[in-house]
Amino acid sequence: MVNLKSALGTDEITDRKAGLPRALLAEFLGTLLLNFFGCGAVMTANVVAISLAFGLVVAGAIQGIGHVSGGHINPAVTFGLMVIGKVPIIRGILYVVAQCAGAIAGSAILRALSSDMMDNDFLGVVRLSRITPVQGLGVEFFLALILVLVVCGACDAAKPDSKGIAPLIIGLAVTVGHIVGVPRTGAGMNPARSLGSAVVMGAFEDHWVYWIGPILGGIAGALIYVHAIGPAKEPEVPARTYASVATEEKELQSLTNRKNVNPA
Repeated sequence: MVNLKSALGTDEITDRKAGLPRALLAEFLGTLLLNFFGCGAVMTANVVAISLAFGLVVAGAIQGIGHVSGGHINPAVTFGLMVIGKVPIIRGILYVVAQCAGAIAGSAILRALSSDMMDNDFLGVVRLSRITPVQGLGVEFFLALILVLVVCGACDAAKPDSKGIAPLIIGLAVTVGHIVGVPRTGAGMNPARSLGSAVVMGAFEDHWVYWIGPILGGIAGALIYVHAIGPAKEPEVPARTYASVATEEKELQSLTNRKNVNPA
């Protein structure tokens, strides 16, 4: 029963120290900014510019909210971390709700501040381009797989040296994913981000691809990191043998004797 409660995370609902409300607000704000700035760059019609915009805003958002919520801003990341036990189930589900709400809000603000002449493409609606839904599913699967694999590696607690640059590394993974994905699927890579544009513009063609593909990819990426690659190991502290302890004691005694010697 204790393990079940821990997996569900029911105690976090009433525990103020868990900071769940602040974390939900952080995820909401992070995805709002993602859809506003990322989708706002789509009107450039330049794949590299769009890719950099999404990657940089993800890096910036993680840097800003990562210490509060972990900086998921993507249901694929949340589901991946839920499956490997890094995030309690209830917190994970609430994260996804907050992310979807934030993405819709970000896209709504973007549309309100854009010309009425802009069509779906200019406001970030994702769609398949000359590929089948099954192919699109595969593309979205691999985009999320590399993202969550990088997230697990960059945020591994046994690799403190990568903690400071984790937001940038994750942002670069998003950038690479968009360079590959934009010409094929529009690079959803994030179910909440895709939902935000779809809701605001009323465009849901093949929308299931942008949920199933990334979520399955995110779960696969997390499982591969934990069970196939294996998480990093904490550096082992060399065992202190009797000989080393004895040597240290002799050196300490020698230093003490020197101090006690009167130079006069």
